[in-house]
Amino acid sequence: MLKVKILNIDSGGKPFVFLNDKDADELNITASERVTVQTKKKITAIVNISSIIERGYLGVTDEVRKILSLKENNKIHLDIAPFPKSLQFIRNKLSGKKLLYPEIHEIIQDLVDGNLSENEIAAFVTALHIDKLDLDEATSLSRAMVDTGKTLSINKKIIIDKHSIGGVPGDKTTLLVVPIIASEGFTIPKTSSRAITSAAGTADRAEILMPVEFTTNSMLRILKKSNGCIVWGGAIELAPADDIFVKTEFSLHIDPLLLPSIMSKKKAVGATHLVVDIPTGRGAKMKTTGEADLLARDIMELGRRLGIHTHCIVTFGEQPIGNTVGPALEAKEALEVLMNQKNIPDLIDKACNIAGSMFELLGKKNGYSLAKKILESGKAEQKMREIIKVQGGNPFILPEDISIGKYSLHVRSEKSGQVLWMENRIIVEIGRASGAPKDKGAGIVFNKKIGDSVEKDELLFTVHAEQLYKIDRVKYVISTQAPIGVGKKSDMLIHTITESPVVERTFEIDR
Repeated sequence: MLKVKILNIDSGGKPFVFLNDKDADELNITASERVTVQTKKKITAIVNISSIIERGYLGVTDEVRKILSLKENNKIHLDIAPFPKSLQFIRNKLSGKKLLYPEIHEIIQDLVDGNLSENEIAAFVTALHIDKLDLDEATSLSRAMVDTGKTLSINKKIIIDKHSIGGVPGDKTTLLVVPIIASEGFTIPKTSSRAITSAAGTADRAEILMPVEFTTNSMLRILKKSNGCIVWGGAIELAPADDIFVKTEFSLHIDPLLLPSIMSKKKAVGATHLVVDIPTGRGAKMKTTGEADLLARDIMELGRRLGIHTHCIVTFGEQPIGNTVGPALEAKEALEVLMNQKNIPDLIDKACNIAGSMFELLGKKNGYSLAKKILESGKAEQKMREIIKVQGGNPFILPEDISIGKYSLHVRSEKSGQVLWMENRIIVEIGRASGAPKDKGAGIVFNKKIGDSVEKDELLFTVHAEQLYKIDRVKYVISTQAPIGVGKKSDMLIHTITESPVVERTFEIDR
């Protein structure tokens, strides 16, 4: 019997407890072992051992306190818990064995319940990366991730959604696609991520215009009123296992769960139809159209197995989309395009290709032309303002109402020629150095992109920041790495290597 010590610590969703080292020796409990903590209720928690905790006390995190309704000095029973069955299934995967649905479901359930340690989750993710994930296991993972979370029950026969596998900065197309699709009466429940490795996630961009954190019931209310929404997926507990996996994938810089991550979220919102954008080329996740086509094949087959009619489009991914990178700058640019104030050819073309493919998937003809007509007519702007209002934003917001960082750095070309290439990874690094996405007004505005003619000393791009010292961070990044290559068409040299280089590969995991 031990007494409760309330630690007022949030452990990020996992039930952790803290035990004095001498009490742990006496009870024969080791660090990271599982224990059952029991009052009137009982839970399984993972033990941390510390001499800071007084003997006779058990330190509990907020998660354990809330689940068991504990108060300071409450008496509790502590016992060693059996290891979860899922650990044996993880060991089987580490040995190269293929897992069946019941085994995968057991792993995912323990993951969501907080019964697996960080090391055990990392072992499972690493095993999936090394042994590769076949379509049978991807299907089982997708279904298990849906079954262990909440789902949306939208009373519609057709529910359309879109997704991009990411890797390209400045991708604000969702802010155009959602209102284009919703304006035609189709339901599009768009859940989006915040930035993890990028300078802005779709939820970060949308939040400039309106609130994005809602419950599932609130999301349904929004959809009923406007057909479309753009909400942060992390607030609605759809396929919660994915959010846990993403943290581990990010720390390891691997992404073996790309397919089930995408498809479980789409299945959870009830999507019947889906278009997936696969950016391809230098600096993107997919380097060649061949790689992109193979990924598309797997996505479409997984969609078929899950009952989601899926198409993919392969898009140009060798430079930012539009002329801006950073939450406020991107929201401003999207609003300017919706209002027909600015013509941003690549942004408009990509948005209309995605929306057009979605229309054609739903049986409409000449989808691209229809999407372009909706954008040019102002219907998309009208629908976007309706969505903004229903989500609690200002429906009369104008581009000039959006605040941009007051400090700036102008980067000019050192020679004449044309822009030959842009390096997405370095552009993202500059954006994050400027303060994005946390500093909403930070980011980059491009004056030149691939193929554009450039004179010596002409402005290539401007970096904005909300804090002056972050401009110095940007200067350092630019001094060590070139984000844009300017030269003549005939220039064949990219750079010279005189010592063994440290190669940084593009890694993006924003969902």
